[in-house]
Amino acid sequence: MAGIVGYVGSRQAGPILLRSLRKLEHLGYDSSGFAVGTDEAVHVRQATGSLRDLQAAARLDPVRGSYGIGRTGWTAGAPCLAALPRPVDAPYRGVYVALTGRPTNLHTLRSALPRSDRHRAKATAETVGMLLGRHVGAGSTLEEAVRSVAGQLQGNCVLAAIRRDEPGSVVVASLGLTALIGLGRNENFFASDLPTLLNWCQNVVRLERGDLAVLTARGVLVTDADARPVSRPVRHMLWDPASGEKSGYKHFMLKEIFEQPRSIRETILSRMDQRDGAVFLDELGVTPGELRNISHLNLVGSGSSWHAGLAAKFMLERMNRIHVAVEYGSEFRFSDPVIDDRVLSLFISQSGETADAIASQELAQSKGAKTIAICNSVDSTLALRAHGAIYTNAGPELAAESTKSFVSQLAALYLFSMYLAQVTGRLAAGASEDCARRLRQLPRLAESALELAGRCERIARQVAPARQVTVLGRGIHYPVALEGARKLQELAQIQALGCPAGEMRHGPAAIVDDGVVVIVLATMDEGSEASRRRYEKTLAQVREVKSRQARVLCVANEGDRRIARHAHEVIGVPPTDELLQPILNIIPLQLLAYYTAVRLGRAIDQPTDITKKVTSA
Repeated sequence: MAGIVGYVGSRQAGPILLRSLRKLEHLGYDSSGFAVGTDEAVHVRQATGSLRDLQAAARLDPVRGSYGIGRTGWTAGAPCLAALPRPVDAPYRGVYVALTGRPTNLHTLRSALPRSDRHRAKATAETVGMLLGRHVGAGSTLEEAVRSVAGQLQGNCVLAAIRRDEPGSVVVASLGLTALIGLGRNENFFASDLPTLLNWCQNVVRLERGDLAVLTARGVLVTDADARPVSRPVRHMLWDPASGEKSGYKHFMLKEIFEQPRSIRETILSRMDQRDGAVFLDELGVTPGELRNISHLNLVGSGSSWHAGLAAKFMLERMNRIHVAVEYGSEFRFSDPVIDDRVLSLFISQSGETADAIASQELAQSKGAKTIAICNSVDSTLALRAHGAIYTNAGPELAAESTKSFVSQLAALYLFSMYLAQVTGRLAAGASEDCARRLRQLPRLAESALELAGRCERIARQVAPARQVTVLGRGIHYPVALEGARKLQELAQIQALGCPAGEMRHGPAAIVDDGVVVIVLATMDEGSEASRRRYEKTLAQVREVKSRQARVLCVANEGDRRIARHAHEVIGVPPTDELLQPILNIIPLQLLAYYTAVRLGRAIDQPTDITKKVTSA
């Protein structure tokens, strides 16, 4: 996933673009670049590696100019910007383009270029830049060229372009992905991600699919796909600019782990009646009558969002006695699902811009299903196209790895499960009060779980040298095991496997030895007989794994002496209802992954090849 930015005004564009690009690091990247223009020329600076390399290039060879565009992304060494200023490229009239997303018909577009250009157009942005240049060379303005090329592109993407011979303007076209225009005084901004705009302005316009915007210092003109001027609503941003800073923490990820109690509180705040536990989901977009008519649910997500959906399956089926299918977005979009108007599909995504989730949503809606988005961004593509949404209110998450958005998704899905059960009459008043009481206690319990940070840092010394880590969970704790293993993979870059505890004997046990660390989720809900039975099974699994000489770490209830007799280390978390326990259990696993990665010297906020939004697949 690339991130792109733009600026036009009276200030120097270079420092603004560099600072804006810094806010895009959470998307992941291996190269970056920007193009800055004056009335006479456009200057390009590009670098592979981190933004420090780009900043160094800009310091060694400073550029001046009051308008420009910039980009970060995964380019595998290809140019990050399509920049065509050399004399031999005169037919392209010095067009520069930054692109995010990937057109699905790129091969067809490239084949339309002359053979010499086709050979040179290795990157997506280069191909689009050459197409724009050909239109400009034929006499079109940059706005006309962008409109024409945008009409040829298929798939979800956003492009921003400037032209040497049209100084002082930035042209932006949206084809389905987020494109945000920040409105300033005698200056205007563009970004593909909201946190990028936090330091510059408060009023933001979101372009709709097919919109084209021309930004100048004097104002912004937005037109639709038919070139008709349109007025898009101006949204006043509520996020505090300080939420986009590290605030004294060494890494964004650690800051966001410690923000989880507040994220949980913000997710459930104002959505429950404090007296009787009634849930209010005002933006759901599905009526109580439609909910009562639902035959089954589909939960669709990718990565950590898929894990949240898998945990929600236990919540929804236990509370509502309704069939729930959990699907990967990358698989669902290419399947032939059995869907009609009695199926409700929930699409879970932190960003709301994941290509697989958007394509899956389109498929579900084409078959008549109602869709609900569970996401963190009000202006996201996924939320705007859904019939309704449950926003997680977690605030900006700038580390590439999901932490607070994951627990907020779990809290939101629990709320939805309660709401559905209340609407259908499966959750009586007394039971609603009990659920609401336990949910209100979660922020405080999460704060207690965060007090384990020091212990997790010490235990990370045992995890770091492991040849492999296996994380075991049973029932609703299995999705947490998957998420914990994913964090170790992403952050510490060690071999990690999430596995149902009962499946250890069906293969994984064969590779357990003294070079393996096994982390077992062994919490128990004392009030549930089924939970107590699962605990006994898990305890037997701990004994078996230890007999194979593995290092055994357990996440268990505070003060659990039985498990302490069999495990090498125990991390005690506060107990709660089993359906809510995953929100607490994941916290020490996040901390273990973080401190293990620190000990191994890994990149924390931008691990290799990890991106926040996958906009092409």
